[in-house]
Amino acid sequence: MNQKLHPHLEQLERSATLAINERSVELEKMGQTIYRFGLGQSPFPVPESIVRALQENAFRKDYLPVEGLLELRKAVANFHQEENELKIKPEGIMVGPGSKELMFTLQLALEGSTLIPSPCWVSYAPQANILKRQNYYINTHFSNKWRLQPGELISAIKSTISPYLLILNYPCNPEGSTYSSDELEAIANVARDNNVLILSDEIYGQLHHDGEHISIARFYPEGTIVSSGLSKWCGAGGWRLGHFAFPKNLYWLKDAMASIASETYSCVAAPIQHAAVVAYRDKETVEEYLFHCRRILKTVGQFCSNALASANVNIHSPSGAFYLFPDFSNHSEKLNARGINDSSALCAQLLKNTGVALLPGIEFGRPAKELNARIAYVNFDGGKTLLTSRKISMEQNLTMDDLGENAMLVKQGIENIIQWINN
Repeated sequence: MNQKLHPHLEQLERSATLAINERSVELEKMGQTIYRFGLGQSPFPVPESIVRALQENAFRKDYLPVEGLLELRKAVANFHQEENELKIKPEGIMVGPGSKELMFTLQLALEGSTLIPSPCWVSYAPQANILKRQNYYINTHFSNKWRLQPGELISAIKSTISPYLLILNYPCNPEGSTYSSDELEAIANVARDNNVLILSDEIYGQLHHDGEHISIARFYPEGTIVSSGLSKWCGAGGWRLGHFAFPKNLYWLKDAMASIASETYSCVAAPIQHAAVVAYRDKETVEEYLFHCRRILKTVGQFCSNALASANVNIHSPSGAFYLFPDFSNHSEKLNARGINDSSALCAQLLKNTGVALLPGIEFGRPAKELNARIAYVNFDGGKTLLTSRKISMEQNLTMDDLGENAMLVKQGIENIIQWINN
């Protein structure tokens, strides 16, 4: 058959996060012990009340409105009003099969350039490339804790074609940092002055380790779309339910995306949407669940960052999510002597020698020669760690000793990294 791919898709590869997970599974089947720090998937089980809601709604088979079940849209809007102090209405909510699909649809609908602070999630730029959309990496710096600075945004605006879409993710995948109110307000002011639309990817907002997430939409409501979903804070990545929250003056964009959705995925599965209503309304269950998830992630994240810092690795303690982004440049002389001169070689050799699976910094928009990588520190049994945390008073600090054997793979994986770089 004389069939060909579009030329710009010939070099397209699978998402790096999914590829490393598949590779880890392959190696484990071959009998190797793999420390799975590659895939960023919540280790925690979906809360039981939400699972029951899915079971109870399994019979539902009808198509739902493209923009989502009205009851769910009301619940999500109420969540944003109460948790994020945003004036979002149900009419401003669009539900999709994961926020990832909504982001693709948004980039498809809009003209102009996508501005992406790096390090960044692996799929933002590939989505733009699929659509032949101009994307521009804004390289942030370790010295600023990888946070976008107003001046960097201004420089990017001057270097690209309008109109502009800035994708801002916090707490951030791949490095776990977040922004203060003052920092968000400063970015919002630059965006407003330059007519920049912001997609605020807050998928990890509920996993701020101290429960203190703040949305930039508070400071720039008229120009911000807030993105979130169930995959991270609810442990339901495979359920594929995300949402966008639009201010009223951007309903024209929501309507265009809904038209695209009606010709592509139609709607999110009905049972999932009905169950998600419970996820946003069962506040007592969710608050208790999130307290323990946050406490566990903070404990594990601090252990990993402290251990690596003590081994002279450049690293910042995480503020949220479950990621670290260590930079091994302090060990560059030893690594270069072993033929390791870029992040891809770093991770390939580390996996081969130690069984530790990381993703190289180049996958997150960083220059290839930087010796950095992402650690997703979720290689533990989330169900067992929840049981452990629930046995310890909420007034007490949780420790790695409390988590015991449940955290052994994390401990051993970090120890393997440290021994390897000091070899």
